[in-house]
Amino acid sequence: MTEALTIPDGTAGAKATLNKMAELALSGAEDMRVRNLAVSITQRLPQKDFYGEARECLTWVRDRVRYVRDIRDVETLHHAATILETMAGDCDDKAILLCALLLSIGHSPRFVAIAFKPGLYSHVWVQDRVAGRWLDLEPTEPIECGNRIPNGRGASYLYRAL
Repeated sequence: MTEALTIPDGTAGAKATLNKMAELALSGAEDMRVRNLAVSITQRLPQKDFYGEARECLTWVRDRVRYVRDIRDVETLHHAATILETMAGDCDDKAILLCALLLSIGHSPRFVAIAFKPGLYSHVWVQDRVAGRWLDLEPTEPIECGNRIPNGRGASYLYRAL
């Protein structure tokens, strides 16, 4: 399933996008193809290694799903199963799949959108609640699990819990 959104500019548009992403991640988490993949990705870890689960799901999405931009001038979001079929997507799609994988094995992730200029949200990544703290999971750049993406001065953030 693919969603092509017409969204307003600024914060309202970013919130609408995050809400649709949350809907897609939550429904994806209930798809047994997604859950079975999450179980397979984390199979070799010790039981209850929740940090390891987040790290392995991040690594799988970051390294195996090819970054491909949206359709020109169209905010395009995909269901987790569609991302698995195409093995491609932008930061929104990679974040949707990563959240769906984590949700399917009991994690509590959220989306984080960043604006470097007021109201111009241009990137999204995932945070997962592990051992009482938010763990940054950047699925599009070679940034290790738990390391925060560089953000610059004056950046603003939107969060969308799942």
